Amino acid sequence: MTAEIFGGITLYNADCMDIMREMPDKAFDLAIVDPPYGLPIDSTNGRGKLSNRTFNKGHISKWDIPPSPKYFETLFRVSKNQIIWGGNYFELPRCRGFIVWDKCQPWSNFSQAEYAWTNFERPSSIFKFDNRTGDKIHPTQKPVALYKWLLHNYAKEGDRILDTHLGSGSICIACHDMGFEMTGIELDKDYYEAAKKRLINHQAQGCLF
Repeated sequence: MTAEIFGGITLYNADCMDIMREMPDKAFDLAIVDPPYGLPIDSTNGRGKLSNRTFNKGHISKWDIPPSPKYFETLFRVSKNQIIWGGNYFELPRCRGFIVWDKCQPWSNFSQAEYAWTNFERPSSIFKFDNRTGDKIHPTQKPVALYKWLLHNYAKEGDRILDTHLGSGSICIACHDMGFEMTGIELDKDYYEAAKKRLINHQAQGCLF
């Protein structure tokens, strides 16, 4: 598979299993991933009204398929540490240092928080951030601020970062701004191109200033 490189950010438009299969053991210091949860097809849980937006129509049923146990086995092989969003949907080992993203959501019929499983042996933590914006390009888009908080608290200088399900590319912007090298993989062509464009535009704005 051909990689595209943007400074310290390496991107693949490919199946993450194909890319990880070629990676050596413990190639990355930290994997921060947000794999599909495999929610019921008629559910909007975790998707909100974003499922009605033009850019997202026709995509959700195609990619919202939960990863196989082989995915997690491979992820653990290629990374030393892991943060896995939606960990409550998967069969994972017991977790002490879990993370909760408090969305500061005022309406009880919307998701109030999201949970991440980690392999860190430390107290659990909460990040509060209101992500209600109208400029999302992906139905499960997470804020750049969340990824910056994760990198600040769970990564060390010089760590190599992996994201197997790039989505909107928020993590790319966070890694670029904080000086981390990362590899991001996204299977869906439209989402990949949108995330890549978002990163390029962000890097170009940085050059202007």
